[in-house]
Amino acid sequence: MTRRQIRLMFYLAVLSPIAAVVYHHLLPSIPDAFMTDLVNRLFPSETSAMTSQASRPCVIIVGGGLAGLSAAYSALGAGAPSVCLLERAPRLGGNSIKASSGINGAPTRFQQAAWPNLGPDETFWDDTVRSAGARLSSQTTSQPAARAQRESLISVLTQRSADAINFLADLGVDLTVVAQLGGHSHPRTHRGAGKTPPGAAIITTLVAKLKEAGGDRFELMTDCEVTRLLTNPTNAAVSKKGNGGSSADHQSVTVVGVEYRSTKNSGNGGSGHDGTSLHQLTGPVIFTTGGFGGDTHGLLARYRPDLDGMPSTNDPRPGTHDLLAAVGAKLVDMDSVQIHPTGFVDPANPLVPVKFLAAELLRGEGGILLHNGKRFVNELETREHVSNTIMALPGDGVEGASLRQWDIQLLLDPGAAEAAAGHMGFYLWKGLMKKQKVSELDATTKETLEEYASIVRREREDPFRRKAFGHWKLGVNSDGIVDENAELCVGRVTPIVHFTMGGAVFNEHAQVLSSELGEEQKPIQGLWAAGEITGGIHGDNRLGGSSLLECVVYGRIAGAEAADVAKRAHV
Repeated sequence: MTRRQIRLMFYLAVLSPIAAVVYHHLLPSIPDAFMTDLVNRLFPSETSAMTSQASRPCVIIVGGGLAGLSAAYSALGAGAPSVCLLERAPRLGGNSIKASSGINGAPTRFQQAAWPNLGPDETFWDDTVRSAGARLSSQTTSQPAARAQRESLISVLTQRSADAINFLADLGVDLTVVAQLGGHSHPRTHRGAGKTPPGAAIITTLVAKLKEAGGDRFELMTDCEVTRLLTNPTNAAVSKKGNGGSSADHQSVTVVGVEYRSTKNSGNGGSGHDGTSLHQLTGPVIFTTGGFGGDTHGLLARYRPDLDGMPSTNDPRPGTHDLLAAVGAKLVDMDSVQIHPTGFVDPANPLVPVKFLAAELLRGEGGILLHNGKRFVNELETREHVSNTIMALPGDGVEGASLRQWDIQLLLDPGAAEAAAGHMGFYLWKGLMKKQKVSELDATTKETLEEYASIVRREREDPFRRKAFGHWKLGVNSDGIVDENAELCVGRVTPIVHFTMGGAVFNEHAQVLSSELGEEQKPIQGLWAAGEITGGIHGDNRLGGSSLLECVVYGRIAGAEAADVAKRAHV
């Protein structure tokens, strides 16, 4: 007989007589509404239109991108009795699996090996703060507590970045190639040397390791959409409402599980609104469902109606932020949406609204942007700056009936194309870029190449203040001549909706908060979040390579924290 069984028998022996007295002597004085509510909470009706799943205490992770997978691996490593990951799509990966430029980290052994002459990288925090823009800097005097909270989140992100790189590398992910992306003062964005994009390489490796490490403690359920969070009141009593009903104070609930809809299996329970079954899982919950960039007619229209008609890198799907708000979570920076400057315009289907991203590393390795044959911006400025510059160019950007896109050329010389070979093969195969000789270019573009080559040779200052040129080598030889027979890679790009910086307010422990940014922190017990679903880190602009990083850093934190709660429930 286990300790738990002995303890249960003792409690029953002691408490049963007391319960009988309470039942016979006090029950008449307790309002019927209160008793009904209490019984319904403790013993859900067997005729309820859902099925309940009982098992050992479980860490529940909602969302199967990199943040969710990192949380799952961390929870298992921290000794969680079991981990259940729910993903609404048919397969894992989310937007993380499409990430093409890499993951930031500093200082790392790979930086030192790839760039031995640059010295230690001590500017990651500064670059991230600067990239966050006015949402952070304007709070210096007006809201110092809010600024301090943002900076604390950034500190955790940057200070644990090297550990995140080591964690992935130790799992077997190749992160030996290091490039400098826009807004960075140092090369710190890591990817592999092969043809597999970094997002896919990280996701596939983590999934394989989860299967090895999890055993019967890890359960993956795809095609499962969470419909609400299950809660219990904690400190506050149920408050009366004028209509005779009751409502718990948002700040006084504990999240105890999720209700979800399985679209694959109707199950044995009743049916939900769409004819599929509803189920429940109980345990601490980690939300890693991503942003709302693909929720065109929902959250995106609510917070940024001005972006109507912009193409996107996100597949159409609703955001899940309202599920968190329903249990009291505060949201921040919801109008802060990142427009990535380079989404490919497919010549075969130029008006398709969902586009492939032209990875930022193409510019990091030396690529340049042209409008009517001329450069117009420092290609390594922040995404926000480059996008705003493009969208301010002559013309309204409207193409076709309603799609807003611009006509910008992305051009890579042989050196840049070779450095980005792992990506270029795919882009050329898809027809998103094409090879073109210098001799085939118009006179204006040729002149631009000659000017740029002289800038790379350090013969003149770049009027746009670009300082790093990646692996560009065209026209950089001793005679400075641009070879007419040199083969370039050229494609058309346009700004696109890419990432949402806003989301749930959370803290350094990845706890979701019911308090506004800068207020005294009020964590919602039993609820954590990581990745794009959260807000407060990136402010006005996210640095390229920090999306995957925040998924790993805060996903691992959330997994360990939730595992601790699940273990205590299992004692």
